[in-house]
Amino acid sequence: MDAEVAHEDGLTVVVTRNDERSRFEGHVGDELVGVIDFSVRGQLMIITHTGTEPAWRGRGIAARLTTAALHDARAQGRSVNPVCPYTGHFIAQHREYADLLEQT
Repeated sequence: MDAEVAHEDGLTVVVTRNDERSRFEGHVGDELVGVIDFSVRGQLMIITHTGTEPAWRGRGIAARLTTAALHDARAQGRSVNPVCPYTGHFIAQHREYADLLEQT
């Protein structure tokens, strides 16, 4: 999974899923600017952490990573458990992803 996510500010973030490290990585050029850590149990993706490098905060990196991770979960037919508070808040604010939430 590779996705280029452009933004109205012209910044392009390339998001890749790194299965070896169980995370999604966001790069601007060669620089790692943010990550989302996750684990998978069957058809459940558990998102445990979202982080953006301090110099890149406030530019929508976390939102772009989260969007890519949620699109990937949907494409894989997985539900999501947002242990990460950022991801939980993101889904609450973007109800189009509510169908991905793990049903308990």
